[in-house]
Amino acid sequence: MSTGAAHPNGPFHISPLTSSPSPAIPTHSSPRTVAFTTPQNYAGSLSHLLSLKGFEPLWCPTLTVQPTPLAIKSHLLPPILHSFSAVAFTSRSGITALLDAATEIGEPLLPSHGDTFLIAALGKDSELLDHEFLTTICPNTSRIRVVVPEIATPTGLVEALGVGNHRRVLCPVPRVVGLNEPPVVPNFLRDLEAKGWVPVRVDAYETRWAGPDCARKLVERGKDEKLDAIVFTSTGEVEGLLKSLEHLGLEWDMMKKRWPEMVVAAHGPVTAAGAERLGVKVDLVSPKFDSFNGVVDSLHWRWQSLD
Repeated sequence: MSTGAAHPNGPFHISPLTSSPSPAIPTHSSPRTVAFTTPQNYAGSLSHLLSLKGFEPLWCPTLTVQPTPLAIKSHLLPPILHSFSAVAFTSRSGITALLDAATEIGEPLLPSHGDTFLIAALGKDSELLDHEFLTTICPNTSRIRVVVPEIATPTGLVEALGVGNHRRVLCPVPRVVGLNEPPVVPNFLRDLEAKGWVPVRVDAYETRWAGPDCARKLVERGKDEKLDAIVFTSTGEVEGLLKSLEHLGLEWDMMKKRWPEMVVAAHGPVTAAGAERLGVKVDLVSPKFDSFNGVVDSLHWRWQSLD
């Protein structure tokens, strides 16, 4: 797994000067067009951040996300959660899936008294673990400790949870449909086991390929319609795009030849490593990847240095 550190002939890394984007008027003659392939639940946020920098967002989703409430609900019905010591979220979708299921149950999942219960999440996703969420889990929120790793990766999450001592941890993760499951979740579960945890996987939602035509918006874009960058936020998005291109009779190299100046940007080192594994060379990885601000800021500063 990449650490995101710069190395010779590798992806271009640049540290943003601010932690969140601020409105910027581009010095480029026309707005730079930035395609992105996120599913709908992330599209609004990323599109907004790109617009704030004066870029023209082009949404081309290659994945869809659908909840599977029955699967996760079966792991939450009291007193089932009592046998767990922690819940570890690797995505925002996992948090919302659990909250939706817990709300349907309509009663706290844990009693007020008992051992400290850990709830772990990555980066900006942890903002969803607010008072309302915590009281849905347990009416006594002082029993809960929220764990947010300094490095927003699944490996960082494992390190932040510490030694498991054979305790059980519930892991709400996606079931991947129509694509190969990236190694991120299997590696996460393996790392938890290595730390002495007993991870229990639950397919809290489905990540599905958006279908054979999902790349058509890019494919039908003419050579005279520039494409300055494409942003990937997960390995699944990359595979979804490549699979659609193959269906449409194209290859990734043909896209690069059409737009040779197109910057391929990855949200974090995990996504970058997955893209490279699939044969897509990444040009830019932001060293700050606890939110989409990092990759948007990095694009901005990269181009600002060229203008």
